[in-house]
Amino acid sequence: MNREQISRHAHADHPIAAPLDDDSVRQLLERGVPRADARVLDLGCGGGEWLLRALTAHPHLRAEGVDVSESSLTHAREAAQLAGVQQRLVLHQADAARFTAPHAFDLVLSVGATHAFGGLLPTLAAAREHLAPGGRVLVGEGFWLREPSPEAAEMLGDLSDLPTTLDHVVADGWTPVQAHISTRQELDAYEWAWTGSLASWALDHPDDPDSPQALAAATTHRDEWLKVYRDVFGFVCLILRPTSG
Repeated sequence: MNREQISRHAHADHPIAAPLDDDSVRQLLERGVPRADARVLDLGCGGGEWLLRALTAHPHLRAEGVDVSESSLTHAREAAQLAGVQQRLVLHQADAARFTAPHAFDLVLSVGATHAFGGLLPTLAAAREHLAPGGRVLVGEGFWLREPSPEAAEMLGDLSDLPTTLDHVVADGWTPVQAHISTRQELDAYEWAWTGSLASWALDHPDDPDSPQALAAATTHRDEWLKVYRDVFGFVCLILRPTSG
């Protein structure tokens, strides 16, 4: 079972691949979409859940998503068909960090996908390339709630605390106009859904050759969360506008 398959099963009960509940997603989209007929781009869209919710909420909105995963894009197409928004959705199988589009977008999203660009600031640099005048970026990134252990830092990478993260963003030429810091309830709900959905798939498919690996992955992830990073990891979604230009 590869990483993509593990992620698909792990997110079965939490299609937003980030520690956000439905109300938080709705409020971020309300603040992020600047007008009813906006163009929206999701860099690293996965199964397209952010775009599907934006399209459903705004009947005149048009959306595009970019992801390397063929199976995730297939899921997004099928979900768009069921929701009746497929005619307003365009999906591209491509590397989001190298994607080019023939037009600009009013909102560019990249939530929980900064690793695909090499970090937060490279993600913002890529988003800036697609942004229309007056547009906004909605980006989601992890941060340290407190000093991490060496094990946590090695596991989750080069993060900063929240004030330092914002300092870096502002110094890079962005102004935060809204944000959401995931609550403890959102963080825990996401991790329980991730580990529980994956473990449940394994238990429901005992004859599948991938079942033991899936169960082991769920157990390992749960142990890492509870024993290594639960008390030090936070997640913030920022709505940003270019400070100038």
